[in-house]
Formats: sequence, structure tokens, C-alpha cells
Amino acid sequence: MSIKKIAFKIGALILNILVMILSLSAIFPVVWLIYSSLKTEREFALSIASLPVHPTFENYVNAIKTAKMHIYFFNSLFTTVISVILIVIFSFIVGYFFARYQFKGRTLLYTMFLAGMLIPIHALLVPLFVQFKVFGLLDRRITLIFPYVGLGLPMAIFLMENFIRDIPHEIEEAAYIDGATLTQTLFRIILPICKPIISTVVILSALSTWNEFSFALVLIKSDALKTLPVGLTNFSSQYTVKYTQLMAAITIAILPVIITYLAFNKKVIQGLVAGAVKG
Repeated sequence: MSIKKIAFKIGALILNILVMILSLSAIFPVVWLIYSSLKTEREFALSIASLPVHPTFENYVNAIKTAKMHIYFFNSLFTTVISVILIVIFSFIVGYFFARYQFKGRTLLYTMFLAGMLIPIHALLVPLFVQFKVFGLLDRRITLIFPYVGLGLPMAIFLMENFIRDIPHEIEEAAYIDGATLTQTLFRIILPICKPIISTVVILSALSTWNEFSFALVLIKSDALKTLPVGLTNFSSQYTVKYTQLMAAITIAILPVIITYLAFNKKVIQGLVAGAVKG
């Protein structure tokens, strides 16, 4: 065996070991979180790293009953589902027209949408709070949907436009020859082709919306309308933190994110790199 082949195999082995270490470092916190949520407070205080001796689901029961996690979970689910649906619909339609049509003001509009990705979201907290207060939109069921959709659209439109631009025009021309209308072509032909990038938009939008904290904290005051990230602060008081219950609550909070990713992960990379492949 040549020296080059030996060096190549050693390099590949080292690279695989590094990848395994990085993977374990990313997976272990989630595993630790889950099995720590099954401990009692006494077990956790004695050893934060050991496995639970007597696993119990009491922390989950207390998190749901005492801390009202089921209410926060529903609020987050409602806000996330509505926001993601609106982001996907609007970004698909707007991205299609940006990709297929040239009209006066197109460049300006597209630049304005892209500029939305450059604006720090926390810089908008005070202006949005003042505007929502003036229009009477504070502390309502639909309050968070407006900023979430507005902040999610720039990236979604950018991804959609780049993906649709690479779809051959001949597909739409054939549909028009067969008598299809613009609406039929858009939703029956182009939409199914866009499944990879739609999956990417769904995951990115769902993650950012589900985990968002700042707007939910500032724009929502009623305990009945709070989302999960804000609700998790109930487990911390001035002097103590109920760690095991907090971990149970966090486990409940991350489950939908993990399920969403597992459902769409095969399409994510395909959607992200599709626009970069030509010919």
C-alpha cells in the first residue's frame, strides 16, 4: 500500500473521529436534558450527570398542571402554525412574480424585502410596541402573528425567488398551451415542484417563530396568551430554580421542533442548494 493511500486513510479516520466528537457534543445536551427531567430534585442536586435511579414523570405532570404548560404550548402552536402558513403562501406568490415578471419598481421592492434580513429585530421592539398600542393590537391572540410574518418574509421570499427562477419556463408555457390559467399553473404545477424549498421555509420559519422570545415578552402581558419561551421563565424565582421541572418543560417545548425537523429534513439541504446548481 502506497504512502499516499495510508496518509489518506489516516486523514479520513481523524476527520471521522472529529465529526463523531462534534456530533456527540451536539446530541449529548439533548439526551442529558431528557434523562435529567426524569430525576427528582434531590437526585439532581446530588449529581447532575448521573442517570436517574428511579425515573419519574412527576416533573412533567407538575409542569403541565402547576405551570400551565399546556396553555403556553397551545399559544405557541397556534401562533407558529398560522405564521408559517402565511409566510409560505405570501413568499411563494411574491417570489414567483419576482422570478417571472419584470415590472416598474421591481428592483426597489425586491431590495426592500432583502433589506429586511439586515435589520436587527430587537431594534423594532419599541416602534412596534408603540404602533400596536395605538392601534389596540397589544395582548391579543393575533398580536404576535404580524411581526412573525413580517420578519419571516424577507428570507422566505429570497429562497423562493431563487428556486423558482431556475425552473424552466417551458413547463409553464406548455401549461398555458393546454389551457391552464395563471392560478392553475401557479398552484398545480409550480407549487409541487417547489416542495424542497417550501420544506426549507417551513423549518426555518417554524424554528424562528417557535423559539422567539423578545416580541412575545414585550407585546403579550396576559398569562393566558403567553408562549412557551416566556412561560419557561415561571420556573425561576428570585432565589430558587426548579431545575428538574424546568427541564421537563424544555423537553415539552423542543419536541415539536424535533418532530418538524425529522419530518422535513430530507428536503432542507435539497432546497437550500437547488438554486446553486446550474445546467
